[in-house]
Amino acid sequence: MKYQDLPITGRVWQWRRFSFRLSLRNLLVCCCLLVLALVLGCYAMTVGRLPIGIPQVLAALSGSGDEGIFGHVIRNIRLPRVLVALFVGAALGVSGAIFQSISRNVLGSPDIIGFTTGAASGAIMQIVLFDGGTLQVVIWSLAGGMLTALLVYLLARQGGAVRGYRLILTGIGVGAILSAFNGLLLVKGDLDNSIMANLWLSGTTAARSWDHAIPVIVGVIVLLPLVLLGAHRLNLMEMGDDLARQLGVPVERMRLLMLFAGVMLAAVATSATGPIAFVALAAPQLVVRLTAGRGVPVMGAALMGACLLILADLFTQLMPVGITVPVGRMTGIIGGIYLLWLLTRTRQI
Repeated sequence: MKYQDLPITGRVWQWRRFSFRLSLRNLLVCCCLLVLALVLGCYAMTVGRLPIGIPQVLAALSGSGDEGIFGHVIRNIRLPRVLVALFVGAALGVSGAIFQSISRNVLGSPDIIGFTTGAASGAIMQIVLFDGGTLQVVIWSLAGGMLTALLVYLLARQGGAVRGYRLILTGIGVGAILSAFNGLLLVKGDLDNSIMANLWLSGTTAARSWDHAIPVIVGVIVLLPLVLLGAHRLNLMEMGDDLARQLGVPVERMRLLMLFAGVMLAAVATSATGPIAFVALAAPQLVVRLTAGRGVPVMGAALMGACLLILADLFTQLMPVGITVPVGRMTGIIGGIYLLWLLTRTRQI
């Protein structure tokens, strides 16, 4: 394996037919975000009605602690919640990076385009109409997200290709219809199931178990390498479909593949916590501003999304006078402020 120095982009390692570009600044930012996510995750496991210190958390995680109440609380209650927050944030961050690249617009986020709403529609149907369990909610959420993505893609397709603005506007329209449909389900469904679905719609990491954590962990582990392999072609597609075709990129096939990966990540994240706003929109943009880099920031967006969501979850737990705010509502408030700031700072919209 060898590398060469580039004046702007950093270093490129080459091995046979494969090459890997590495920016030292990107690496430093990603390492800092990884350390921050781990520190916040460990601290989050000390927060709760039962006071637990960092040494007890580390002992329980390493298996050297006792099997008493502390070990049970850490491994079966707080650890699943922390892992859900970290991996849901990572999934949303990568999904946002994919859709912002495909649409070539900073508003290309799954919660704005409507894919998250579609995943929520599938989950709400299962909760309200069939009173399903966690696995059923995950499956219906994935199905709802995929059907929504297929509908938006077909409606946005024009002249054999999908344009960024058309994708966003079509997604907003479909998302508005599905949002009204979700409200109708809540009104017409059984009272208890509707209350449960309404709580789920607020977006929360509370009372998450391993049944919620495992699907989103598996989803991120399976789909993240796929996105990393396709990131280079996404970078070429951002220069224009015609130029990308000349460079050998199968544009529509690649767009469909990345669309599938982005929707699956958003849907599996939504199935674990309910709709979470802001993270998919902000994580890629924040990483780009920190690294001053170009291209699709896949790993950076994943780590930034994880940090944002675990930080928001900690903030909701540490609010004064016992105020309980679902993390989805908190990220929605922050996201609205961020979106207004973004609209005043960019000329892409």
